[in-house]
Amino acid sequence: MSERLRERREGDLLWLTLDDPQRANALSPELIEALTAVYRRPLLEEGIRAILLAGAGKHFSAGADLAHLRSLKDASLDDNRADSKGLRDLFYAILSQEALTISLVQGACIAGGCGLASAHDFVIAAANAKFMYSEVKIGFVAALVATFLPLRVSGRDARELLLNPSLLGAEEALRIGLINRVHPGDGSADQLAQAGESLASEILANASSQSLARTKRLMLSLPGHPLEDALDHAAEQNAQARLTEDCQRGIAHFLEHKTAPTWR
Repeated sequence: MSERLRERREGDLLWLTLDDPQRANALSPELIEALTAVYRRPLLEEGIRAILLAGAGKHFSAGADLAHLRSLKDASLDDNRADSKGLRDLFYAILSQEALTISLVQGACIAGGCGLASAHDFVIAAANAKFMYSEVKIGFVAALVATFLPLRVSGRDARELLLNPSLLGAEEALRIGLINRVHPGDGSADQLAQAGESLASEILANASSQSLARTKRLMLSLPGHPLEDALDHAAEQNAQARLTEDCQRGIAHFLEHKTAPTWR
């Protein structure tokens, strides 16, 4: 675990905090590696049903580590491929993590930091949060973000975000679907944590974690397939889900009590 990433478990919740506030929680290779290691873990098997990521200090994350950016000036193509793969592995680990994932954003959420937040299932932002994929401003391409951004926003808005970047306030980010909630408070860590825990508790009480995991996998696997193939795949997943222990429990409970079970 990196000294710039704090981890704390409370029951079935895992709390992570980016802990480099003096540098606006810059995404150094070390921090990216530490985050990837956590999100790769089989958290449901550990009894963890949700992971909540926050940033210490005034900002969630201002993006890439400046010292690391300087080192890329003289990097070879193979060096850059290895570096890009590190970020690719982090995004894949977050997107494919079967536990519920929630990011809690205050202040600046820029470039790679914006990608980090928006890869989560839910994004809760403080009213003072500002979002921007700023890569084209310095000659980069937000290539990895472009693979999953369409899961959140329309093609029109994805083009606006990636091709004509400007700081986006929380309410505008909510309007286009980049985030899920705006918390009206002052952006304090305690207030965001309470909002995150409230959302996690609501979802985990109302939904089977195994069903959530299957639904997350399904949503990632469908884009790009022809309609008939997508429907065939979805029908197979539907059939397999019916045989799971959670589905059998849910059906039995509903038939007996005429209500869904409480899952938490």
